[in-house]
Amino acid sequence: MVHLSSLLLKKYHGGYVVIRMSLGGAANRPFYRIVAAYNKRARDSKYIEQLGSYDPLPNIHNEKLVALNYDRIKYWIGCGAHPTKPVAKLLGLAGFFPLHPMTVTEAERRRKKAELEAATAASESPEEAKESQLEQ
Repeated sequence: MVHLSSLLLKKYHGGYVVIRMSLGGAANRPFYRIVAAYNKRARDSKYIEQLGSYDPLPNIHNEKLVALNYDRIKYWIGCGAHPTKPVAKLLGLAGFFPLHPMTVTEAERRRKKAELEAATAASESPEEAKESQLEQ
């Protein structure tokens, strides 16, 4: 008897194409491929086409490297592919899309947090200097 499941898996039924990140690399060293894949497939499984790459760990110049193939991304979006949120953020930072709203919000939060830390460090340092002078 022929198993019908193998015959059905040869044709793809339902779903749509997404532009997402596929995880690669080694332990504690992530590397992502930006790919066009079917939404029902597993994250790291077979994909239709690789559209770019993203290295989230900063290099010696403190840069996170991103490579994108704009022509193919335009093609897949024209075909109706949906970019995921992380990919939409990268494309927004690259100038392909408008900036994702959370990208601006996260940047503002980080800036305020850094300003608060700098202010508390500046206010604590003169007091510590006075205490060290009194001890001597």
